Amino acid sequence: MRRRTQPPPSPLPQRDGVDAVRVRLPFEGAWATVREHLVERLSGAGPGVVAGMFDAGQVVGADGKAVAADAAYVPGMFVWFHRELPAEVRVPFAVDVVYRDDHIVVADKPHFLATTPRGGHVTETALARLRRELGLPALGAAHRLDRLTAGLLLFTVRPEERGAYQTLFSDKRVHKEYEAVAPYDPGLALPRTVRSRILKERGVLAAREVDGEPNAVTHVEVVEQRDGLARYRLTPTTGQTHQLRVHMNALGIPLLGDPLYPEVTAPTPADDFRRPLQLLARALEFTDPVTGVAHRFRSARTLEAWASYAGWAAR
Repeated sequence: MRRRTQPPPSPLPQRDGVDAVRVRLPFEGAWATVREHLVERLSGAGPGVVAGMFDAGQVVGADGKAVAADAAYVPGMFVWFHRELPAEVRVPFAVDVVYRDDHIVVADKPHFLATTPRGGHVTETALARLRRELGLPALGAAHRLDRLTAGLLLFTVRPEERGAYQTLFSDKRVHKEYEAVAPYDPGLALPRTVRSRILKERGVLAAREVDGEPNAVTHVEVVEQRDGLARYRLTPTTGQTHQLRVHMNALGIPLLGDPLYPEVTAPTPADDFRRPLQLLARALEFTDPVTGVAHRFRSARTLEAWASYAGWAAR
């Protein structure tokens, strides 16, 4: 088995809080040049794009020097370049910093802002924004929230410590509490703990429950109810994609503003920030694996549909 090689640091600085793309050339292949491989690998970029990058000296090696268009293919070689990013619609809500020290940053993310760069959301993400606003280019995300979910996120300041904080989540040593607004069903016996197996397939927008050993567990309880709606406290002990949304839908009380459950609706324009999903990561509690400090954080955000359903629905 070939030993995993630690990649060298990027020779290119970030742009707008976004890292340069790093590519390691495969050990198996019949490409004659680096350019030939990247043209094939990045075929979706469009004709002439990769060739133009080489002509402009935008593809560099570990020494920061431009890779020549006719540079021979070297298996295992690392190269870097910046993607040309399309303009993104700015999400017009702030990312609030709840806590910051030498090791972590805890932020209160608004609805509609993705956690980390992915797909069509790159510079307009919580991570990229915080890197720019706080002057912390090495900031990394310890976990993620859906783009449509608001609330608390944990970021790490030092890359060498990121694994310790990520392990908190994988080892289920973080207490997470969410708040949601959904219809109230007086016939539904709550509180209860929902257990099911959730499958999220690549390329399919909505996750679904399937037969098999449960991999998703959520405790659901009503905090208060009025006028046919309720404010719910959701406490997950697992972290499957869309878990809370899937479980609430399975109970027959889908979250207000959910574009995927119970039915996938037509995509909304990028600048449509009306009727946000009524789901908030309200609380985050853990013992810091580096400092030993017991942290307890709460989001200061409110869910609009509970504060004023008429105002939320009219947007």
